[in-house]
Amino acid sequence: MQIFYTPDIALRAELPEEEAGHCIRVLRLTEGDEILLTDGKGMFYKAAISRAHPKHCEVDILESWQQPALWNFQLHIAVAPTKNMDRMEWFAEKATEIGIDAITCLNCRFSERKEVKPARLEKILVSAMKQSQKATLPVLTGMTDFRTFVTQPFDGRKFIAHCEEGDKKLLKQLYQPGENALVLIGPEGDFSPEEIELALKNGFLPISLGESRLRTETAALVACHTIHVLNQ
Repeated sequence: MQIFYTPDIALRAELPEEEAGHCIRVLRLTEGDEILLTDGKGMFYKAAISRAHPKHCEVDILESWQQPALWNFQLHIAVAPTKNMDRMEWFAEKATEIGIDAITCLNCRFSERKEVKPARLEKILVSAMKQSQKATLPVLTGMTDFRTFVTQPFDGRKFIAHCEEGDKKLLKQLYQPGENALVLIGPEGDFSPEEIELALKNGFLPISLGESRLRTETAALVACHTIHVLNQ
């Protein structure tokens, strides 16, 4: 059954205009047809279309239920967006399909990109959430200063993946299943030595993601997938 994103469905039994257009114009659904809605906060709603208007598609809620938790930990990946936003968008899409709770865009010393458009990334997250049959939308935080971010509290294990030589263990050697995890992934030019030092002082553990040198978006996805595999 087609899923539609309706963040305000608990307050108003109507699809947002973009979703209404897709429902009525593209899929050609009409009054009486049943559809599946999600508020992005963990709830599914089974509904029947009561007014098939391409801008104001109204529905009657037939039943609702909370989707059972798909994983028992919190996963937050903070990554420096690449110059080519297509690659960052690819990561956001695939991480959402695999399973992630929060994504933060980091502004680092060697960042190739200093600005992002959260609205575009948000649409990709919504699409990936619906495609992967999830009812919870990852929390997206726009460009955030590295120094500000690493000093914020986090209830779980904190890791920084960097390319400098030193005593680093693999993520799988340090992470324990069930733990909340926050992973920092740097830009193509890596974190600066000062940023690495600051992260370590704030409780981040240095990690390796393997022998291969990975692109930023690949490293972020490897970290996401590794956490899930370790929890299987």
